[in-house]
Amino acid sequence: MKKLEDYVISIPDFPQEGIIFRDVTGILREADGLQQSIDQLAGMLDGIEFDAVVGPESRGFIFGVPVAYKLKKAFIPIRKKGKLPRETVSREYALEYGTAAIEIHKEDIKPGMKVAIVDDLIATGGTTEAMVKLIEELGGEVVKICFVMELAGLKGRELLKGYDVESAIIYEGK
Repeated sequence: MKKLEDYVISIPDFPQEGIIFRDVTGILREADGLQQSIDQLAGMLDGIEFDAVVGPESRGFIFGVPVAYKLKKAFIPIRKKGKLPRETVSREYALEYGTAAIEIHKEDIKPGMKVAIVDDLIATGGTTEAMVKLIEELGGEVVKICFVMELAGLKGRELLKGYDVESAIIYEGK
């Protein structure tokens, strides 16, 4: 059986020269890769007490929903600003060029609720840090943050100091 990282498609010099783009769709298009990724993410949550999985649009949905289903937990989406129909709280965060905002339904996180964040990739950590702040603003507690892949060279973990962060695959570069 192949290892999970064997399913990742590495594309050199994309989106610019010197960057290796790690394409997660190679995991998704192979049944064994998809199953392995969900099993590994769910395994990261063994022994952790939590109420729900939180995942960001859109690849956090792809990985978070099956993990929530497998572990018999709720799934709470975090979306791009303007996509949720009920009362929300939002958080702006920095991008390479400019800013973006994410939001969550205000009633989805209850005070004292314990959540695990599941996403495909941690790079600079800005999106994940914004998610953590949203959850905490509503009184929730982030008990674990799980990723399929991590680009360690971009130092995203530094924004998440004090949180339990785990990645199935760690690439040392950017």
